[in-house]
Amino acid sequence: MRSSRLTTVRAPTVRSTTILAVRHQGATAIGGDGQVTLGQVVMKNDAHKIRRLHGGKVVVGFAGASADAFALLERFEAKLKDYQGSVPRAATELAKDWRMDRNLRRLEAMMIAVDQENLLLVSGTGDVIQPTDGAAAIGSGGPYALAAARALMTHSKLNAKEIVATALDIAGELCIYTNRNIEVEEV
Repeated sequence: MRSSRLTTVRAPTVRSTTILAVRHQGATAIGGDGQVTLGQVVMKNDAHKIRRLHGGKVVVGFAGASADAFALLERFEAKLKDYQGSVPRAATELAKDWRMDRNLRRLEAMMIAVDQENLLLVSGTGDVIQPTDGAAAIGSGGPYALAAARALMTHSKLNAKEIVATALDIAGELCIYTNRNIEVEEV
């Protein structure tokens, strides 16, 4: 007798991002690397993971599965329109929908949204987090970039844009899922 076993074939994990945002000395900057990794293979090294929304007044960085991240980005942009560009309100309403909507709950993505007054991290668990120290990071290299940014904020005279670029460069040296093809936007 032959035993039949069902074998589950898992798709390779997409590890594709390091996004970092910093509010420092009255300025806000957000940046990301360009690497997209599928399993153990770098599929793309020049991806753009930072987007300007709402007439360029809001900048968003996203991490996670690409299709999910774009779905999240589109929903956030719609919420910005609904709430006249209010980043906190749009993020809160998106987080509410994310927790309640069955399809949204399946999204495997996160985002950071910034404008002149706000820096918010929006997670798939319905959290909207405003960091107390003015720095937030997501993605595979996020912990490395965040640690570097915090050190630079405390022990250097760099501005927000320089801190983001330098910290992402450091993360690119440490994290195999992060490259040094860095894009930084200042708000």
